[in-house]
Amino acid sequence: MSGHFGCGGQEFATVAEEPVSAGDGAAPGRGVTTVRGPADPGARDSAAVRDAAGPTARGTAAVPLRGGARTRLLAAPAALATIALALSVRALWPATDFAKYAGDALYTVLLACLCLLLAPALAARRAAAVALALSWAVELVQLWPYVAGLSARHTLARYAIGSTFNAPDLLWYVVGAALSAAVLAPLTGRAPAREPR
Repeated sequence: MSGHFGCGGQEFATVAEEPVSAGDGAAPGRGVTTVRGPADPGARDSAAVRDAAGPTARGTAAVPLRGGARTRLLAAPAALATIALALSVRALWPATDFAKYAGDALYTVLLACLCLLLAPALAARRAAAVALALSWAVELVQLWPYVAGLSARHTLARYAIGSTFNAPDLLWYVVGAALSAAVLAPLTGRAPAREPR
């Protein structure tokens, strides 16, 4: 007698009480029940496709953004926030040493953010080291008279490369590099994968 039964959403076909000969090692008149499922070939194919698809298809969500895209997405607003903070410091404490040296430190933080925008694979410490080297280079190049004259003539150049060499600025660039390494470290980490449901 044949029939169908369901198991976990799949149908299996059964054939019951098929007689076997005594030579097969079974008692005469006794039968065995065989399972030939699944009855629906499409169910077997879909199960095979689901198993081959890997853990993502079985409920584990993939990380929506790769590390580089995520780092750029966070570094861009960080750079804008650094610029806004530097301008705010200049507006609140104009012509003071605090505004000058805070601007030096934030200048290095801004360079570190730009480094991550251009090379998101960099670790925060490496980006801070590159930013520190660039900050020192910009400060040292102010010793060149041509650069000093360029800064005197153009406001944008004065904001970008400064006007005159000042040795204490080199120390405040170090402060900015340490600050950027600490603040930007979460930006360079990988997004944690979500737990499977």
